[in-house]
Amino acid sequence: MPLALLALAIGAFGIGTTEFVTSGLLPEVADEFGVSIPTAGYLTTGYALGVVIGAPILAVLGSRVPRKKMLMALMGLFVAGNAISAAAPVFGVMLAGRIVASFAHGAFFGIGAIVAAGLVAPQKKAAALAMMFTGLTVANVVGVPMGTMVGQSAGWRVTFFLIAGLGVLAVLGIAALVPQQPRPEQTRISGELAAFRNPQVLLAMAMTVLGFGGVFTMTTYFTPMMTDAAGFASSSVTWLLVLFGLGMVVGNLIGGRFADRALMPMLLTALGGLAIALALLPVATHDKIATAVVVPLIGALGFATVPPLQKRVLDQTADAPTLASAVNIGAFNLGNAIAAWLGGLVISAGFGYTAPNWVGAAMAASALALALVSAALERRTGAQGAAGAPSARDGRIVAQPERVTT
Repeated sequence: MPLALLALAIGAFGIGTTEFVTSGLLPEVADEFGVSIPTAGYLTTGYALGVVIGAPILAVLGSRVPRKKMLMALMGLFVAGNAISAAAPVFGVMLAGRIVASFAHGAFFGIGAIVAAGLVAPQKKAAALAMMFTGLTVANVVGVPMGTMVGQSAGWRVTFFLIAGLGVLAVLGIAALVPQQPRPEQTRISGELAAFRNPQVLLAMAMTVLGFGGVFTMTTYFTPMMTDAAGFASSSVTWLLVLFGLGMVVGNLIGGRFADRALMPMLLTALGGLAIALALLPVATHDKIATAVVVPLIGALGFATVPPLQKRVLDQTADAPTLASAVNIGAFNLGNAIAAWLGGLVISAGFGYTAPNWVGAAMAASALALALVSAALERRTGAQGAAGAPSARDGRIVAQPERVTT
């Protein structure tokens, strides 16, 4: 794999740390600003919605900027947002800083995915995407637990200042390791928007919203769920987050490896397993060992869906991928926002801190249903292709020989 993928992984590490670290620091932030846990959960919802809004806007604005320069500019925005959060005097300012940082998220991964896929042979695209997203998963093994530990001992503000420093390191890494990219071809906005007329693209994005969104019903309220419901000490949350992160690393690499071989079977397996694992967690919280087994399993199954879904969108939009790639990253975070909101609703309704997992299980099961629809549509399109129409096979549009009539 090209060394440039390391630079992209560094940026992903910083973004992953800031995205997930609030799950471990939610009680500390809520206490300092005098808000409830569900209200503090808006830091996750706001971040996710910021990704959804910022991804298409910045992808379009940066479509004519050399991709290396755009990636560096996005990380500069990320640094500014985290610095605002760290210095926030009131909850509203911290939320604003989260939104500023989130604007960099979708466009960075969307543009970074195009760069990563372009650095390798076509049959290694998913593996290259998984390598970039490894930074995001490693953040959950190292960055998030360390950020949680630092936040609980030295204050959550220190954590966010350190995350801003990670952003500076990412800018330097991109400058040093990513090769100069040619200016993107002058693709018309209408060409980028045309991708959204493809039903397979829309189905993939809907699967993205529902699939990984289900994971966030657990992660948003992870700390109170583990301490109040499962009975773990606050100091144990860090190590449970490490287990969750290790699961994400393994799932990401497995998803990238098998998506290049059998994309839809990989996706169906991961989504089905994720729905089952999320449904099991409320039961597992009655036993600490069972909880420690199910938590990393959810991380593995959840992130095993990421490389295949992103590759599927890129394969279906090969002529104009920038906007669709960024929007699909936004779709991950739209699912996160919906999950955090729904999770807060069931907690506020008095169903307890484990209840959001039932919501997550329902979301993952819905994504599985859409994946089955997508596979059926793909088979039908393939059958039509045999009669001379284009066919879709494993996310690739295969042109059929032109039929000549006399």
